Amino acid sequence: MQSSLSEQEEVRREKLRELLELGIDPYPAPLYEITHTAKEIKDNFSEATMEQFQEVSLAGRVMSVRDMGKANFAVLQDASGRIQVYIKRDAICPDEDKTMYDTVWKKLLDIGDIIGVKGRVFVTKTGETSIHLTSFTLLTKSLHPLPIVKEKDGEHFDEVTDLEFKYRRRYADLIVNPSVKSTFLKITKMKNAIRSFLNERGALEVDTPVLQSIPGGAAAKPFITHHNALDMPLYLRVANELYLKRLIVGGFEWVYEFSRNFRNEGMDRTHNPEFTILEFYVAYKDYLWMMETTEQMLEQAAIATNGTSVTSVAGKEIDFKAPYKRISIYDAIKEHTGTDISEMDEDGLRNLCKRLNIEIDASMGRGKLIDELFGSQCEHHYIQPTFIIDYPIEMSPLTKKHRSKPGLVERFELIINGKEIANAYSELNDPIDQRERFEDQVKLMERGDEEAMFIDYDFLRALEYGMPPTAGIGFGIERLAMLLTGQVSIQDVLFFPQMRPEKRSEITEESAVANN
Repeated sequence: MQSSLSEQEEVRREKLRELLELGIDPYPAPLYEITHTAKEIKDNFSEATMEQFQEVSLAGRVMSVRDMGKANFAVLQDASGRIQVYIKRDAICPDEDKTMYDTVWKKLLDIGDIIGVKGRVFVTKTGETSIHLTSFTLLTKSLHPLPIVKEKDGEHFDEVTDLEFKYRRRYADLIVNPSVKSTFLKITKMKNAIRSFLNERGALEVDTPVLQSIPGGAAAKPFITHHNALDMPLYLRVANELYLKRLIVGGFEWVYEFSRNFRNEGMDRTHNPEFTILEFYVAYKDYLWMMETTEQMLEQAAIATNGTSVTSVAGKEIDFKAPYKRISIYDAIKEHTGTDISEMDEDGLRNLCKRLNIEIDASMGRGKLIDELFGSQCEHHYIQPTFIIDYPIEMSPLTKKHRSKPGLVERFELIINGKEIANAYSELNDPIDQRERFEDQVKLMERGDEEAMFIDYDFLRALEYGMPPTAGIGFGIERLAMLLTGQVSIQDVLFFPQMRPEKRSEITEESAVANN
């Protein structure tokens, strides 16, 4: 039977066998004492601190080796960064037995192997902080070659750009592309800043169900599964809104959740079927208060992530500094189409969409038609953070009617760089009105709208117990992360974006980028 392994993989497996024959365990017990990281050494070593670095121990992955006969230079990469190590034959093999250098280091070690090293820190003639090794230990033998990435003067060249490779083999992408790791570290800073903002103001982080009997809280097509023990269908949540509102009914006054949501819809540069929404709900507040709070929170998150409120995305500078522009959705559509649609009925909207060559279908009611108009004609114009406010009631089945403008609701969407980042309401807390809105959604479902909402009778019952006046909001965390890290695709801010399954032949076939 012909081997499906590449030549390099075969060679590495042969090296593995040779290591075992030498009595060297290529996967030893996990405990290895680490005294320093690469970054700590490079940041703190100097003539004044030299004595503190006479005996250091660290571990990492071998990223490159320069063979100089009886001495080698190599680059070691740990979680903090990279550092050069100097390996001299007599230093690591002071006795007559030179096996660890001549055989293990020179012949059996590969780029990608993980080793532990001990030694003293010094500065080379070229001024590079390095470690002069006194010993090394093989901690993990790598059997699959890494893509080759060249480095010069701290800059990386030939970084892996093959998207199929990057997204499917994120583990390898993280190893060889330092900028990728930097992106995800920034995302962690962003999330921590948001949590700190909310926690400092008394908000309570909670968890709500992922498996739901009713896919409520958003107009979206759900994933459906089946619970065998209960013999009933269940849905992966499309939103956590209705559960968080139940907690407001129960007496909590400010709750939030980073919610993993699932929608069985299309995939593109800003949509993944599995994504994260931050939602929070605050009793006795309204959408005007929520706009001010949103501005403050996002400005703080931007500064925590990048050290400034300004970020750059695809050559565009976006400033998160408060306050943000506000414009009604009717005024936005009038500004960009020249047409006032505030008094238009469904037929008028349908005719306008046709004149503007906007693709529509018979299932779309007045709300969906307005949504299509705004999305195709207006949304892309708003690059700087902008609140689109005061939506028509047909677009917002969970939103409180506007206190002074008939036919509208107290809702806003935050648009940045031409995309919706957040959606917020003065929440509807009238159970009679809510029931009627749900029933209107059922009518849309009967017309073929797969994204129309189900009626959640338990949520209606909760509202009948009484929910205080409440403001609520949902943020697309990945979209916000794209902005604050300068990425143009949602796949670049997800560790493991959804992809088609690989065929077995594709898994065993060596990537061309790793072999070159």
